[in-house]
Amino acid sequence: MFTPDSIEVQGERFTPFITQEQISTRISFMGKQLDKDFANLNPIFIGVLNGSFIFLADLMRHVEIPCEVDFVKLSSYGDKKVSSGNVTTLKKVDARLEGRHIILVEDIVDTGLSMNYMLDEMRTHNPASLSVVTLLHKKEATVHPVDLAYVGFEIPNAFVLGYGLDYAQHGRNLGQIYIVENKK
Repeated sequence: MFTPDSIEVQGERFTPFITQEQISTRISFMGKQLDKDFANLNPIFIGVLNGSFIFLADLMRHVEIPCEVDFVKLSSYGDKKVSSGNVTTLKKVDARLEGRHIILVEDIVDTGLSMNYMLDEMRTHNPASLSVVTLLHKKEATVHPVDLAYVGFEIPNAFVLGYGLDYAQHGRNLGQIYIVENKK
């Protein structure tokens, strides 16, 4: 597993913030919660690409209930550290969602813009239920409130990468989460 002491991406230095062990422990706990809450419901987990793919894969290894998986891809950041404020769908879900128990899986919720966009889109399919699982939540950055049923870690309003999260498509392969160093 690739977990360097620090890494430079786009001219900025990042240092470890949440270790692989902390992530693994929290995901195991979240999997148990989902097993309990969705027993006998055959939910469909919908991963929001690209950032959620590692989190979703690890989460699925901790879920024991019968379930399905699909993906959606959104764009609001491009290669920037700040959202453009415009969300577009690049890939839609393939599965039929009407009457299903949908669990949206996201790597990080910060402003809430993308997740609100996704929730509005999912509601048009008339699901039986709709829940959000996110590995990270930047609560102080939230402008558009979102009901997050399952949160791995609340983090400060700082830029992070690793474990699926990127900066201009770099850093996704890091085995833990890194935070940008403050420039002095």
